[in-house]
Amino acid sequence: MGNKNKTISFRVNEDAFEALRDIAEERDISLSAVFRDYVDALVAHDGQVRVVPESELADAGDDGEPFPPKVEVPKSFVREHERLELEAEHLREQLEEHKRYVNHLREQLEDEDDDVIQLEDLDGEPDEPAFRLG
Repeated sequence: MGNKNKTISFRVNEDAFEALRDIAEERDISLSAVFRDYVDALVAHDGQVRVVPESELADAGDDGEPFPPKVEVPKSFVREHERLELEAEHLREQLEEHKRYVNHLREQLEDEDDDVIQLEDLDGEPDEPAFRLG
């Protein structure tokens, strides 16, 4: 049994929605990703997550590192990731093309069913001369 994603829906007022959209744009991620990040953090910390303004967070920082933490990723990693995404897209396109071809062949096979002559059907024809091997 694998992990299956579940959908959670809820309502927020328009001001909260706009604020969440601004957060998503600032972080250059989708609005759904904001919620997934929050839920992941909530689960990882056993429900002990508290949202605080950045001004309070800067005062409470023990190690002096900014929040959210920033990680520098090598360009080679980004390029490899992009290459793999393109390759995966290409493989998906090939799979779709293969599926279309298999469906085409199945349709041809179904259409050709009428052209198949069974040997049993030939035995009972009186108009045909009988042949004997021997």
